[in-house]
Amino acid sequence: MWWEGSAVSSSVNISYLAIGPEILLTLGAVLVLMIDVFRKPSMKVHAWIVVATLAATGVVLGFQWHSAVVDGATLSFSGMLSIDTFGAYAGFVLVGVAALGLAAAWGMMDRLGRRGAEGIVLVFMAAAGFMLMATSVNLVLVFVGLEIASMSLYVLAGITRQTLLADEAALKYFLLGSFASAVFVYGAALAFAGTGSLSMYGIHDFLAANVLLKPGVVLIGMALLIVGVAFKVSAAPFHVWAPDAYQGSPAGIVGFMVAAAKVGAFAALARILAFGFSTYAQHWATGLSLLAAISIVVGMLLAVVQTDIRRMLAYSSIAHAGFILTALTAGNVGITAMLFYVAVYAVQVIGAFAVVAAIAGPEGGSSPLSSYTGLSERSPLLAGSLAFFMIAMSGVPLTSGFVAKFAAFTAAWSAGFGWLVILAVVTSVVGFFFYLRVIVLMYMQEPVHAEAPGAARAALTIPAGIRWVLIITVAVTLVLGVVPGLLLRLAGQAFLF
Repeated sequence: MWWEGSAVSSSVNISYLAIGPEILLTLGAVLVLMIDVFRKPSMKVHAWIVVATLAATGVVLGFQWHSAVVDGATLSFSGMLSIDTFGAYAGFVLVGVAALGLAAAWGMMDRLGRRGAEGIVLVFMAAAGFMLMATSVNLVLVFVGLEIASMSLYVLAGITRQTLLADEAALKYFLLGSFASAVFVYGAALAFAGTGSLSMYGIHDFLAANVLLKPGVVLIGMALLIVGVAFKVSAAPFHVWAPDAYQGSPAGIVGFMVAAAKVGAFAALARILAFGFSTYAQHWATGLSLLAAISIVVGMLLAVVQTDIRRMLAYSSIAHAGFILTALTAGNVGITAMLFYVAVYAVQVIGAFAVVAAIAGPEGGSSPLSSYTGLSERSPLLAGSLAFFMIAMSGVPLTSGFVAKFAAFTAAWSAGFGWLVILAVVTSVVGFFFYLRVIVLMYMQEPVHAEAPGAARAALTIPAGIRWVLIITVAVTLVLGVVPGLLLRLAGQAFLF
């Protein structure tokens, strides 16, 4: 067919279907920039371009899924890209994350004027980079996707250029992110030195066909690859950049930054480990279990003492990275749980940061917990939405958070990591305190700046974009908590490589 390319060679095997989502996102980015330069249109014009670009990308991802189901996984571009349901699933989630993230940040984009178009471009390029990570079966191309996405997020963190917090967030994110990229590259180099290949298929075949008496180089390379990705998903002890970056970045775009990084990086890590290094599954599963335990404990305990909700959500994100790693420790058995978890957590965190953006302003910096006292009186929608997200993140039944944790813990238990499951359950109970504290502030305490006892502050005006984001994210979180079967089946079908 036409999308397989007119100039197909047996060695290169060009496939426009394989790279179609990235091409469309790049074209959308170029179109936004060119129109903004030559026409200087209103944001409504950019909104239509965003809708058309993301819709077209979703359609191409649908073709990828259909092709993978009918014909099975296929390789292209000299075996560097794979058309499979795994990559298509991650792509669908990233399209949804980009759509919700832009809707929540639309007020910020509008206020930034000309830089608002640049913000849209950066979101498109970040999504394209993470999609490339999810579909790549070559460590070099994974690194290329990682850098495209990372550079975009670095700039988004400081795009407002209005506060020292934003500049600090961007600088810390850039410096530590660059170090993480160097670690990943060194890991890829050692993997090549030990196996003679940068392809996940080549690495898998070499390790399956040969017994290495001294596998130290391969194991160190594998460990460095894990560390490089662990930085990107803010897993402890590689998390030090996250609280400052989440606190200083513009409130409107932080949700996208957190969610997209989790989806793309975990998809790449799962493909690298569960396929490329499947021969050493026992080694990397043990390492991931330790990483998961540290992340859960550090994230939950430090979140309790935070006085800023954005820093609290940052440490919560570190703990959730540990929960996702818990699923991944089970190897192939836990991939479905991992894919389900990253999707539902992405929805929850975007919704939570949408509430933060509505209260602090889309460009706001610090968000002290004291500003949430009496929120139920000023905005029942914001208070109710944030309370629901806190409940879902804590893993209360009838929410998608409960299903995600149950699936992750079940997979880890079946793989023999009972101690990790017990630790995760205990810390989840302890961690419920800081989620409950936010709800208590919103519903059971008087506004601290009220003019008189019992007086409420003026009602908050919620931008239309944030209102729609809250409606969608709350609905998805509730529906997937009551009837999670559809997404679980899709996640199960996605693990076919």
